[in-house]
Amino acid sequence: MSMSDPLGDMLSRIRNGQAAAHKQVLCPASKMRASVLEVLKESGYIRDFKAQSDNEGHPQFVIDLKYDEGRPVIKILQRVSKPGRRVYSAASDIPRFYNGLGVTIVSTPRGVRADQQARDQNVGGELLCQVF
Repeated sequence: MSMSDPLGDMLSRIRNGQAAAHKQVLCPASKMRASVLEVLKESGYIRDFKAQSDNEGHPQFVIDLKYDEGRPVIKILQRVSKPGRRVYSAASDIPRFYNGLGVTIVSTPRGVRADQQARDQNVGGELLCQVF
């Protein structure tokens, strides 16, 4: 059975893992997920992630969640562009999430970037998700 929103599934796994105070969560691997996880790592919202295979040989990511004094670092993690409603933005119109304290992850022609990187490179694209 195919999944209609793989990125949304990964974000839900992260949210659920932090709600249950898990140290790590697993999710199936893909290039898009790896790019988003790299932005989350660079922005300081997760500790790290690594690729491995499960018992049946399917690639998956092990995501190390990050906590600050027992509280999850990620307070809000929401999907913006969904399979039923894609949301695109020009570089000058990329929204600032929580007045610039949060991060909007954007899929640009130059790869997946954080909102500030996309503005600096003057490229727009699809708004994937927002994190605070």
